[in-house]
Amino acid sequence: MTNNTDTSAFLTDVKTLRDRARKHIEQGAITAGYALDKDVVIKLLNDALATEIVCVLRYKRHYYMASGFKGSAASSEFLIHANEEQIHADQIALRITQLGGEPDFNPDGLTSRSHAEYKEGKTVEDMVKENLIAERIAIDSYREMIQFLGDKDSTTRTMLEGILAMEEEHANDMLALLEKS
Repeated sequence: MTNNTDTSAFLTDVKTLRDRARKHIEQGAITAGYALDKDVVIKLLNDALATEIVCVLRYKRHYYMASGFKGSAASSEFLIHANEEQIHADQIALRITQLGGEPDFNPDGLTSRSHAEYKEGKTVEDMVKENLIAERIAIDSYREMIQFLGDKDSTTRTMLEGILAMEEEHANDMLALLEKS
């Protein structure tokens, strides 16, 4: 059976695709079809990278500080989240380089670029609350970035949607810990 679906209404012809691919090859994956200002997206991603790094550091501190207290359940959850936030940071840094940018790991500017704060917390309950607040900030930040990207950068949007889903899971984990305390 032959499929007679006409794709010319929504797909560019092959010759045009091939010709466009040969132009500006030094831009790698960024083709003429990329509809956003790369520098704006890279800045957004560098701010998200700073947020993830600050979250890694906060979760790591909480992991070590909650150990030995009544917070053993919280402590192991903090370590899991620290590792997952590091994965997010790595994903974001990779995407920044794919867009032709440079990931900004400079410690001098991390807290000023981060959406979430680095709050230590004195008790395990305080630590859980600070992590829940940071996750809620990340959720709103990622949601806004996803809306901004829309269908103009589906690769970055898809990455951020995956991170957002994990941040929502983290928030639920922190809420469950809070309800147990």
